[in-house]
Amino acid sequence: MSGQLKEVRLRIKSVQSTQQITKAMKMVSAAKLRRAQDAITQMRPYAEKLQEMLGNIIGSADGDIAGALSTERPIEKVLIIAVSSDRGLCGGFNGNIWKQVRNAVEERYKTQADKGNVHVLPLGKKIYEAVGRANIKMIEDFWTIYSDLTFENVKKAAEYARNAFINKEYDRVEIVYNQFKNAGTQLIVSEQHLPIAKTTNNSKTASSNDFIFEPNQEILITELMPKILNTQLYKAVLDSNASEHGARMTAMDKATENAEELLKGLKISYNRARQAAITTELTEIVSGAAALNG
Repeated sequence: MSGQLKEVRLRIKSVQSTQQITKAMKMVSAAKLRRAQDAITQMRPYAEKLQEMLGNIIGSADGDIAGALSTERPIEKVLIIAVSSDRGLCGGFNGNIWKQVRNAVEERYKTQADKGNVHVLPLGKKIYEAVGRANIKMIEDFWTIYSDLTFENVKKAAEYARNAFINKEYDRVEIVYNQFKNAGTQLIVSEQHLPIAKTTNNSKTASSNDFIFEPNQEILITELMPKILNTQLYKAVLDSNASEHGARMTAMDKATENAEELLKGLKISYNRARQAAITTELTEIVSGAAALNG
Protein backbone atom coordinates (compact mmCIF):
# COMPACT_ATOMS: atom_id res chain seq x y z
CA MET A 1 0.00 0.00 0.00
CA SER A 2 2.85 2.40 0.81
CA GLY A 3 4.27 1.77 -2.66
CA GLN A 4 0.96 2.74 -4.24
CA LEU A 5 0.82 5.97 -2.19
CA LYS A 6 4.36 6.86 -3.22
CA GLU A 7 3.52 6.28 -6.89
CA VAL A 8 0.47 8.54 -6.71
CA ARG A 9 2.47 11.26 -4.92
CA LEU A 10 5.10 11.17 -7.66
CA ARG A 11 2.43 11.46 -10.35
CA ILE A 12 0.87 14.44 -8.57
CA LYS A 13 4.25 16.20 -8.38
CA SER A 14 4.89 15.44 -12.05
CA VAL A 15 1.53 16.84 -13.15
CA GLN A 16 2.01 19.94 -10.98
CA SER A 17 5.42 20.58 -12.58
CA THR A 18 3.92 20.18 -16.05
CA GLN A 19 1.09 22.54 -15.14
CA GLN A 20 3.57 25.21 -14.05
CA ILE A 21 5.35 24.88 -17.39
CA THR A 22 2.13 25.19 -19.41
CA LYS A 23 1.07 28.24 -17.38
CA ALA A 24 4.43 29.90 -18.03
CA MET A 25 4.26 29.08 -21.76
CA LYS A 26 0.76 30.52 -21.94
CA MET A 27 1.92 33.79 -20.37
CA VAL A 28 4.93 34.02 -22.68
CA SER A 29 2.76 33.34 -25.75
CA ALA A 30 0.23 35.95 -24.60
CA ALA A 31 2.97 38.59 -24.36
CA LYS A 32 4.37 37.67 -27.78
CA LEU A 33 0.86 37.57 -29.26
CA ARG A 34 0.21 41.20 -28.33
CA ARG A 35 3.28 42.36 -30.26
CA ALA A 36 2.63 40.06 -33.22
CA GLN A 37 -1.04 41.06 -33.35
CA ASP A 38 -0.15 44.74 -33.39
CA ALA A 39 2.29 44.13 -36.25
CA ILE A 40 -0.20 42.30 -38.49
CA THR A 41 -3.08 44.64 -37.60
CA GLN A 42 -1.03 47.61 -38.79
CA MET A 43 0.31 45.82 -41.88
CA ARG A 44 -2.86 44.16 -43.20
CA PRO A 45 -4.89 47.24 -44.38
CA TYR A 46 -1.81 48.63 -46.14
CA ALA A 47 -0.99 45.34 -47.86
CA GLU A 48 -4.59 44.65 -48.89
CA LYS A 49 -5.03 48.13 -50.35
CA LEU A 50 -1.77 47.80 -52.29
CA GLN A 51 -2.89 44.44 -53.67
CA GLU A 52 -6.26 45.85 -54.70
CA MET A 53 -4.64 48.87 -56.34
CA LEU A 54 -2.16 46.71 -58.24
CA GLY A 55 -4.93 44.40 -59.45
CA ASN A 56 -6.90 47.40 -60.72
CA ILE A 57 -3.90 48.88 -62.49
CA ILE A 58 -2.96 45.60 -64.15
CA GLY A 59 -6.58 44.98 -65.10
CA SER A 60 -6.64 48.30 -66.94
CA ALA A 61 -3.20 47.88 -68.53
CA ASP A 62 -2.28 46.37 -71.85
CA GLY A 63 -0.63 42.96 -71.82
CA ASP A 64 2.80 44.28 -72.71
CA ILE A 65 2.67 46.92 -70.00
CA ALA A 66 1.48 44.46 -67.34
CA GLY A 67 4.67 42.50 -67.84
CA ALA A 68 5.88 38.99 -67.14
CA LEU A 69 4.66 38.90 -63.53
CA SER A 70 1.02 38.93 -64.59
CA THR A 71 1.35 36.58 -67.55
CA GLU A 72 -0.84 33.49 -67.33
CA ARG A 73 0.84 30.32 -68.61
CA PRO A 74 -0.22 26.67 -68.76
CA ILE A 75 0.54 25.26 -65.32
CA GLU A 76 3.41 22.83 -65.77
CA LYS A 77 5.68 23.77 -62.83
CA VAL A 78 4.47 24.90 -59.42
CA LEU A 79 6.16 26.46 -56.39
CA ILE A 80 4.36 26.33 -53.03
CA ILE A 81 5.61 28.73 -50.36
CA ALA A 82 4.57 27.11 -47.07
CA VAL A 83 4.76 29.13 -43.84
CA SER A 84 4.91 27.30 -40.51
CA SER A 85 6.64 27.85 -37.16
CA ASP A 86 9.97 26.76 -35.75
CA ARG A 87 8.52 25.26 -32.57
CA GLY A 88 5.67 22.94 -31.70
CA LEU A 89 3.23 22.76 -28.76
CA CYS A 90 0.72 24.90 -30.66
CA GLY A 91 -2.07 22.44 -31.38
CA GLY A 92 -2.82 21.73 -35.01
CA PHE A 93 -1.11 24.90 -36.27
CA ASN A 94 1.73 23.20 -38.16
CA GLY A 95 -0.18 20.01 -38.94
CA ASN A 96 -2.86 21.94 -40.80
CA ILE A 97 -0.24 23.65 -42.98
CA TRP A 98 1.29 20.30 -43.86
CA LYS A 99 -2.14 18.85 -44.70
CA GLN A 100 -2.80 21.76 -47.07
CA VAL A 101 0.58 21.33 -48.76
CA ARG A 102 0.11 17.57 -49.07
CA ASN A 103 -3.38 18.09 -50.49
CA ALA A 104 -1.95 20.45 -53.13
CA VAL A 105 0.81 18.01 -54.07
CA GLU A 106 -1.31 14.84 -54.08
CA GLU A 107 -4.56 16.22 -55.49
CA ARG A 108 -4.64 19.68 -57.05
CA TYR A 109 -1.23 19.41 -58.71
CA LYS A 110 -0.96 15.63 -58.89
CA THR A 111 -0.20 15.64 -62.62
CA GLN A 112 2.65 18.10 -62.16
CA ALA A 113 3.88 16.29 -59.02
CA ASP A 114 4.05 12.96 -60.85
CA LYS A 115 6.49 14.62 -63.25
CA GLY A 116 8.54 16.06 -60.37
CA ASN A 117 7.46 19.61 -61.21
CA VAL A 118 6.08 20.66 -57.80
CA HIS A 119 8.55 22.26 -55.40
CA VAL A 120 7.99 23.57 -51.88
CA LEU A 121 9.73 26.59 -50.41
CA PRO A 122 9.40 26.14 -46.61
CA LEU A 123 9.49 29.10 -44.24
CA GLY A 124 9.82 27.59 -40.77
CA LYS A 125 11.47 24.52 -39.28
CA LYS A 126 8.34 22.39 -38.83
CA ILE A 127 7.20 22.47 -42.45
CA TYR A 128 10.83 22.03 -43.55
CA GLU A 129 11.03 18.79 -41.54
CA ALA A 130 7.63 17.55 -42.74
CA VAL A 131 8.43 18.15 -46.41
CA GLY A 132 11.82 16.50 -45.95
CA ARG A 133 10.25 13.37 -44.46
CA ALA A 134 7.86 13.16 -47.42
CA ASN A 135 10.77 13.41 -49.90
CA ILE A 136 9.13 16.30 -51.77
CA LYS A 137 11.49 18.53 -53.73
CA MET A 138 12.08 21.79 -51.91
CA ILE A 139 14.09 24.98 -51.81
CA GLU A 140 16.15 24.84 -48.61
CA ASP A 141 17.58 28.37 -48.53
CA PHE A 142 14.96 30.20 -46.47
CA TRP A 143 13.49 27.86 -43.83
CA THR A 144 15.43 29.60 -41.00
CA ILE A 145 13.47 32.83 -41.57
CA TYR A 146 12.31 33.05 -37.92
CA SER A 147 15.85 33.19 -36.56
CA ASP A 148 15.78 36.83 -37.72
CA LEU A 149 12.30 37.82 -38.82
CA THR A 150 12.72 41.06 -40.76
CA PHE A 151 11.29 42.47 -43.95
CA GLU A 152 14.69 42.24 -45.62
CA ASN A 153 14.98 38.50 -44.97
CA VAL A 154 11.44 37.81 -46.17
CA LYS A 155 12.19 39.96 -49.22
CA LYS A 156 14.96 37.53 -50.23
CA ALA A 157 12.48 34.65 -50.42
CA ALA A 158 10.02 36.81 -52.37
CA GLU A 159 12.75 37.82 -54.82
CA TYR A 160 13.73 34.20 -55.36
CA ALA A 161 10.13 33.27 -56.23
CA ARG A 162 9.72 36.32 -58.46
CA ASN A 163 12.92 35.71 -60.42
CA ALA A 164 12.14 32.02 -60.81
CA PHE A 165 8.70 32.89 -62.20
CA ILE A 166 10.14 35.44 -64.63
CA ASN A 167 12.69 32.87 -65.81
CA LYS A 168 9.84 30.39 -66.35
CA GLU A 169 11.16 27.96 -63.77
CA TYR A 170 7.61 27.97 -62.38
CA ASP A 171 4.26 28.76 -63.96
CA ARG A 172 2.44 29.34 -60.68
CA VAL A 173 3.50 30.35 -57.17
CA GLU A 174 1.17 29.85 -54.21
CA ILE A 175 1.46 30.82 -50.55
CA VAL A 176 0.04 28.55 -47.83
CA TYR A 177 -0.19 30.06 -44.35
CA ASN A 178 -2.37 30.56 -41.27
CA GLN A 179 -4.33 33.80 -41.40
CA PHE A 180 -4.78 35.38 -37.98
CA LYS A 181 -8.34 36.18 -36.90
CA ASN A 182 -8.06 36.10 -33.13
CA ALA A 183 -6.24 34.16 -30.43
CA GLY A 184 -8.55 31.18 -30.82
CA THR A 185 -9.12 31.24 -34.58
CA GLN A 186 -6.63 30.79 -37.41
CA LEU A 187 -7.71 30.18 -41.00
CA ILE A 188 -5.68 28.10 -43.44
CA VAL A 189 -5.20 30.19 -46.58
CA SER A 190 -3.82 29.10 -49.94
CA GLU A 191 -3.57 32.11 -52.21
CA GLN A 192 -2.08 32.77 -55.62
CA HIS A 193 1.09 34.83 -55.44
CA LEU A 194 2.17 34.67 -59.08
CA PRO A 195 1.04 35.42 -61.69
CA ILE A 196 -0.56 38.53 -60.22
CA ALA A 197 -4.32 38.19 -60.48
CA LYS A 198 -6.17 40.92 -62.31
CA THR A 199 -9.21 42.60 -60.82
CA THR A 200 -12.23 41.54 -62.86
CA ASN A 201 -15.12 43.20 -61.05
CA ASN A 202 -14.44 46.62 -62.59
CA SER A 203 -14.45 47.56 -66.21
CA LYS A 204 -11.31 48.85 -67.87
CA THR A 205 -12.77 52.33 -68.17
CA ALA A 206 -13.79 52.49 -64.52
CA SER A 207 -10.42 51.23 -63.37
CA SER A 208 -8.59 53.74 -65.52
CA ASN A 209 -10.63 56.61 -64.16
CA ASP A 210 -9.70 55.70 -60.58
CA PHE A 211 -6.04 56.57 -61.10
CA ILE A 212 -3.94 59.41 -62.42
CA PHE A 213 -0.59 57.99 -63.54
CA GLU A 214 2.53 60.04 -62.96
CA PRO A 215 5.04 59.70 -64.60
CA ASN A 216 3.29 56.93 -66.58
CA GLN A 217 1.54 53.61 -66.17
CA GLU A 218 4.38 51.40 -67.38
CA ILE A 219 6.98 52.84 -65.00
CA LEU A 220 4.59 52.66 -62.05
CA ILE A 221 3.75 49.01 -62.72
CA THR A 222 7.42 48.11 -63.11
CA GLU A 223 8.26 49.78 -59.80
CA LEU A 224 5.19 48.71 -57.86
CA MET A 225 5.01 45.02 -58.75
CA PRO A 226 8.15 43.80 -56.93
CA LYS A 227 7.51 45.97 -53.86
CA ILE A 228 3.91 44.85 -53.49
CA LEU A 229 4.84 41.19 -53.93
CA ASN A 230 7.46 41.57 -51.19
CA THR A 231 4.83 43.15 -48.96
CA GLN A 232 2.32 40.36 -49.65
CA LEU A 233 4.74 37.65 -48.56
CA TYR A 234 5.77 39.64 -45.50
CA LYS A 235 2.10 40.02 -44.55
CA ALA A 236 1.63 36.24 -44.85
CA VAL A 237 4.61 35.62 -42.55
CA LEU A 238 3.35 38.17 -40.00
CA ASP A 239 -0.11 36.55 -40.16
CA SER A 240 1.47 33.17 -39.50
CA ASN A 241 3.61 34.53 -36.67
CA ALA A 242 0.61 35.99 -34.85
CA SER A 243 -1.41 32.82 -35.50
CA GLU A 244 1.37 30.69 -34.00
CA HIS A 245 1.38 32.58 -30.71
CA GLY A 246 -2.42 32.56 -30.58
CA ALA A 247 -2.54 28.82 -31.23
CA ARG A 248 0.15 28.12 -28.62
CA MET A 249 -1.56 30.29 -26.01
CA THR A 250 -4.84 28.46 -26.60
CA ALA A 251 -3.16 25.05 -26.52
CA MET A 252 -1.28 25.80 -23.30
CA ASP A 253 -4.44 27.16 -21.67
CA LYS A 254 -6.25 23.93 -22.51
CA ALA A 255 -3.28 21.87 -21.28
CA THR A 256 -3.35 23.75 -17.96
CA GLU A 257 -7.06 23.03 -17.57
CA ASN A 258 -6.52 19.36 -18.37
CA ALA A 259 -3.71 19.17 -15.81
CA GLU A 260 -6.05 20.63 -13.18
CA GLU A 261 -8.66 17.98 -13.94
CA LEU A 262 -6.02 15.28 -13.78
CA LEU A 263 -4.79 16.57 -10.43
CA LYS A 264 -8.30 16.40 -8.98
CA GLY A 265 -8.58 12.75 -9.97
CA LEU A 266 -5.11 11.91 -8.63
CA LYS A 267 -5.79 13.63 -5.30
CA ILE A 268 -9.01 11.65 -4.91
CA SER A 269 -7.12 8.44 -5.68
CA TYR A 270 -4.41 9.42 -3.20
CA ASN A 271 -6.92 10.14 -0.40
CA ARG A 272 -8.73 6.87 -1.02
CA ALA A 273 -5.48 4.90 -0.93
CA ARG A 274 -4.40 6.73 2.22
CA GLN A 275 -7.72 6.04 3.93
CA ALA A 276 -7.49 2.39 2.91
CA ALA A 277 -3.96 2.21 4.37
CA ILE A 278 -5.08 3.79 7.65
CA THR A 279 -8.05 1.44 7.87
CA THR A 280 -5.80 -1.56 7.25
CA GLU A 281 -3.35 -0.43 9.95
CA LEU A 282 -6.16 0.15 12.48
CA THR A 283 -7.60 -3.28 11.73
CA GLU A 284 -4.22 -4.89 12.27
CA ILE A 285 -3.74 -3.03 15.58
CA VAL A 286 -7.21 -4.01 16.84
CA SER A 287 -6.73 -7.59 15.75
CA GLY A 288 -3.34 -7.74 17.49
CA ALA A 289 -4.75 -6.27 20.73
CA ALA A 290 -7.64 -8.72 20.68
CA ALA A 291 -5.23 -11.62 20.18
CA LEU A 292 -3.11 -10.49 23.15
CA ASN A 293 -6.19 -10.12 25.41
CA GLY A 294 -7.39 -13.55 24.31
